[in-house]
Amino acid sequence: MAKNYQQEGKVLSFTNSTGSDIAAGDVVVMGAVLAVALSDIVDGESGSVQTQEVFIVPKVSGAVIAQGEDLTWDVSAAAFDDNQATPATGDITGAAAFAAEAAGAGVTTIAVRFTGVPGTVN
Repeated sequence: MAKNYQQEGKVLSFTNSTGSDIAAGDVVVMGAVLAVALSDIVDGESGSVQTQEVFIVPKVSGAVIAQGEDLTWDVSAAAFDDNQATPATGDITGAAAFAAEAAGAGVTTIAVRFTGVPGTVN
């Protein structure tokens, strides 16, 4: 093995400097990459986040999302929106995540495939 190997890339250490605690299962924004907290992470402490795979996460209730659609992470709603939504400042669009299932209006969660690929921070 290479002497400079550090860790598998799907799970990373994340230092929480958000100003509030992060609960296990919360979506975490790391620059332009989206991840999911694998355990509670107290503000100022470090914990593990996963940047790839499928997780059930919050969805904007009014959004109608097709399976395979790339998604917008709406930072103010702390939920995923469809790709037709007009992104606000801080929202993340692009390759960061896509819908692993379809979800209609009124549904408040969705299975999302996190890619580990940086999106675009608006």
